[in-house]
Amino acid sequence: MSTIRYFCKLSQLGLLGLVYISLPVSAQSANFGAELHGSWVINDELSDNTDDQVEEAIEAGGGKGGRGLFNRKEDFYRGGPPEHELYDRISYDDVLQIDFEGPEFQFTYEDNYRRVFHIDGRRRRASANDFYAEGGEDWSSGLIEGDSLVVEARPRDGGFTIETYTLIDNGVRLRIEMLIQPDSFREPIELVRIFDRAE
Repeated sequence: MSTIRYFCKLSQLGLLGLVYISLPVSAQSANFGAELHGSWVINDELSDNTDDQVEEAIEAGGGKGGRGLFNRKEDFYRGGPPEHELYDRISYDDVLQIDFEGPEFQFTYEDNYRRVFHIDGRRRRASANDFYAEGGEDWSSGLIEGDSLVVEARPRDGGFTIETYTLIDNGVRLRIEMLIQPDSFREPIELVRIFDRAE
């Protein structure tokens, strides 16, 4: 079973948050975090087309895609309610700045959208009652698994994402394998995006 499928199963069972235990960040994890540090730009030729993958998930769930044969506008499915912003950022934005100061990662996307998470196993502090009473907020947590960073996110809509970040081609490219499950989708979006390291 692939790493992303394993973590997806844990997430669906509600167990992923429970398997995190507070551990110091190892030297190997710190080194890997430092290797991810930098600016990354999408490689459209090597990446999946996000709209195609979203439409595939819609149709797999019994829905009908909205683009048709002649409406091939770029980023057709981007947008929607504010609670879907994290999905849009990870699946459509063309630039990504990764900063790492162990145990904290900061991912900065277009329009200065920031996402901060940790790899030391810390748990979310808010209770479920707080989440629903306050409207929720996007939350992410990560861990280093072998030669990859695996990130679980809980966006505001109540869905989840599992993302696996792996350096390829001697570290000049970043492969991101994503399983994106908005709460309103019956089937997940499976997407691979490849980024080139910016000079």
